[in-house]
Amino acid sequence: MYELERRRLYLCVGHRDDLADFLPAVLRGGVDVVQLREKELDDEQRRVSGSLMAAICRDFGVPFIMNDSPYLAAEVGADGVHVGQDDLSVSLCRDLLGPDAIVGLSTHDPEEFTRALQEPTTYRSAGPIVATPTKPGRSGTGIAYALDCTRRSDQPVYVTGGVDATNVASLVRDGLRHFVVVRALTGAPDPYGAAVSIRRALDEAIAAVD
Repeated sequence: MYELERRRLYLCVGHRDDLADFLPAVLRGGVDVVQLREKELDDEQRRVSGSLMAAICRDFGVPFIMNDSPYLAAEVGADGVHVGQDDLSVSLCRDLLGPDAIVGLSTHDPEEFTRALQEPTTYRSAGPIVATPTKPGRSGTGIAYALDCTRRSDQPVYVTGGVDATNVASLVRDGLRHFVVVRALTGAPDPYGAAVSIRRALDEAIAAVD
């Protein structure tokens, strides 16, 4: 089972035609957790993308996580699944995938996080701390919520919402340690360079405060 505490840079990415090039580039740049988050494609297309991503991540020694479906996670050989508040329960995912699988759970407010503390998760997520196009219709939670979740959790809390190379150091100084990145990598003209920049800023900030 992967130890997530020191895995701090978590990429969420949907299907893209250049996955075979994009994913190795960001992994070489410092991404150390990957999730396929694909809400639009059917299961067969998600299965194809997931199988490719699982194989690439395995070569890099990086955990690969499927969004929403523990069934697809098992089929493609993923290391685990990430579910939201309206998806299958964490307990069911754990029963289906086993005690060593990674099971993550999204939270967006204090009550959700309090309930998440009682679930057999491997990690939790908190946010988005600012409004983001990847979560349409959801307002930002603010940093205070993510900090409170981090303090209360005995597992890593991955913070979502607008994280990039320009703000990750200040978020570390505020007290956060684990980050989900989407647009700063998926929209970058140079994904490898973008990953290196975020990773360097993150590692330097961690070294300065820990």
